[in-house]
Amino acid sequence: MHGPAYRFGFSLVALLAAACLAFVTPAAGQGTPELAPAPHQPPAAPAVLIPADSSTATDTTASVAPRPLGRPRICLVLSGGGARGAAHIGVLRVLESMRVPVDCIAGTSMGSLVGGAYASGMSLEAMEALVANISTEALFKERPPRQDLAIRRKLDDQTNLFTPEIGVRSDGLMLPKGAVSGVQLETVLRKLSNVPGYRDFDELPIPYRAVATDLVTGTAVVFSKGELANVMRASMSVPGAVAPTEYQGKLLVDGGLTDNLPVDVARAMGADIVIAVNLGTPLMKRESLTSLLGVTSQMLNILTEQNVRTSLASLRPTDVLILPELGDFSAGDFDHLPKTIPIGEAAAQKVADRLAPLALPPAEYAQLRASQQALPPPDLRPVDEIRLAPLERVNPDYVRATMETKPNAPISQEALDRDLRRVFGTGDFEHVNYRFLEEPGKRILSVDAIEKSYGPNYLRFGLGLSSDFRGDAYFNVLASYRRTWLNQLGAEWRTDVQVGQTSSIVTEFYQPLDTRQLFFIAPRLEAQRRTINIFSGDTRIAAYDVRRFDAALDIGSQFTKYGEARLGMLIGHENATLSTGPSTLDPGSGGIARRAVTGRVLVDQLDSINFPRDGYGATLNVYSSQAGLGADTTYTKAELTGTYVLSLGPHTFNMGFRFGSNVGPPLPRYDLFQWGGFLQQSGFSTGQLMGGNIEFGRIVYYNKLFRQTLLEGVYAGVSLEAGRVGAPLVAGSPTGLLKSAAMFLGLDSPVGPLYVGYGRASGGQYSWYLFLGKP
Repeated sequence: MHGPAYRFGFSLVALLAAACLAFVTPAAGQGTPELAPAPHQPPAAPAVLIPADSSTATDTTASVAPRPLGRPRICLVLSGGGARGAAHIGVLRVLESMRVPVDCIAGTSMGSLVGGAYASGMSLEAMEALVANISTEALFKERPPRQDLAIRRKLDDQTNLFTPEIGVRSDGLMLPKGAVSGVQLETVLRKLSNVPGYRDFDELPIPYRAVATDLVTGTAVVFSKGELANVMRASMSVPGAVAPTEYQGKLLVDGGLTDNLPVDVARAMGADIVIAVNLGTPLMKRESLTSLLGVTSQMLNILTEQNVRTSLASLRPTDVLILPELGDFSAGDFDHLPKTIPIGEAAAQKVADRLAPLALPPAEYAQLRASQQALPPPDLRPVDEIRLAPLERVNPDYVRATMETKPNAPISQEALDRDLRRVFGTGDFEHVNYRFLEEPGKRILSVDAIEKSYGPNYLRFGLGLSSDFRGDAYFNVLASYRRTWLNQLGAEWRTDVQVGQTSSIVTEFYQPLDTRQLFFIAPRLEAQRRTINIFSGDTRIAAYDVRRFDAALDIGSQFTKYGEARLGMLIGHENATLSTGPSTLDPGSGGIARRAVTGRVLVDQLDSINFPRDGYGATLNVYSSQAGLGADTTYTKAELTGTYVLSLGPHTFNMGFRFGSNVGPPLPRYDLFQWGGFLQQSGFSTGQLMGGNIEFGRIVYYNKLFRQTLLEGVYAGVSLEAGRVGAPLVAGSPTGLLKSAAMFLGLDSPVGPLYVGYGRASGGQYSWYLFLGKP
């Protein structure tokens, strides 16, 4: 039961369930809060996780705040509901306008997010401003900003790999616990939490509780202490969509599964009157239950509705129930959160007659709100130590070296957020979090970097397709196997296999030479077989079958997240045979001895490799063939490419160039530059231009037309291009200044960029293009 089929089946079902649940409750997942014990249980020792009963989850260790003098204690209960939860802000707006006091807050899932922000002293104006800038991408994008990724992970983007990492372990193949890890989500939640650091929630401006679910036991748990942003995330963790919170061996997921409207928690906090806001979990109609996704979604809706009915039944006549009429507004539509705020406001106005008797006199209410928004200044004291949770594979000194925050230096929240993104961007961790600990005479920054449970070896797949609608269609299928942390310096062994128009196998052993991984050596073996088409004008006159085998050794340095430089030696052999074409173009039966000194300098600070909106990148490659080392010919081939991207609102301008030439003797005919194709002198066929040097520049404009659930974006764009390919291989090839233009539609899809384009050159040459993958 633990083989590959079982693990794949379980993971795929979890992902399907996640896709459904994203339209029922919101998402998030991991942290290190202190959780409350169940009622009627003996008090737990500090920092021990004890599940609370799903129907009567309370916190018997936390003190109940004293009851307000001369009036009842009023507790606000906010339900889960995904993006529908922004309606809670509208309810709060009405409570403030009517001067209804809120003495405590209990929330689940999205209700825990809104409730936590309000309980920590955030004003409604600030909350609305933050919500207006929240999007699905900002909350649930798996990767941190691309600029913060380690350079080796950025290089993955230059391939056509698109599947998630699949863990390769001795007991089978495994997928991640969630579609996203939640690191980016936590960055957003820290802005909403308003109070950084580990907190006792009874000491917040408004006492607060949040509810999550123990995934193993299926019972509710209540947070009474912790890092507020982490608590919000744990309460919002959609199983399968966001990695669960792992705490003392327990897995915590979305509280909506067990207590979506935590009235019982409010009672345990001493509430005399409960104001409950239920966003509802509408059941799907019979005609919608036609697929596995629909049936799974309905099952989760039913489970949520059952526990909500229990909570509703516990309401007393003096309690107030508010029911925002959200209709068909999707719980997964995080791109339009502000639209639900007026709906919540209208729902609260409908019960204004029930709320009015709870109002305070203006002066008394103003004094209460002033005290509830008075926050101590942020604690920016330096830490004496940066402590990491025990790591099984990754060297903790490497993690510390990756961080900008250092002991005995002032703490910056922005720097800490960058540190988490940078550490997560190494690709070694399933989740990264932090908290501050106070020990006698010592302040500690505890970094909880959770290594990937499905690592340390990973498998990925990819696909590339292209066609010019003239009968030439190409495909490439890719697979990449990567073994990581083979020793304490972080050695990595990677093997890439590709089959198709270009078939190849490349295996490289990457060995850092220091803890910070600034310097490395990298032996490499590569075998490749590809087809090269030869054109005269726009007519293909020959095709070569080229086979090459190389062995190389590089030494180099990483510029942290910015780039890397390599210098190496290469020994290899190349052989070309004529597949089609006149015998006069037959290269003969002899092979070519390859002996060369190689170099590469790469810089990459683009925010996306497919449709970037900001950043820059450049690569310099040098291949110096040396007869003194045993090569057939002495020559040096150098090539420089670069990109700079600038956006003005929705308008993006992508400027690029490419220069290639010989340095010294001319290039041999078997190692010329090959150019032409979509956005590479559009209008010409792919690889139609071949010569001894190249000069090329282009400017591409594109605009995102719209987004869809499964698409990162749909773009429309045009390009203007100019170039020159000198010293052509055959007579009849275009010479002089070549001018081209193109127009295209592009989709940044989960399987890679998809382009449909049309290109035309000034000489009348034109072509249509279809690409899946990098053009």
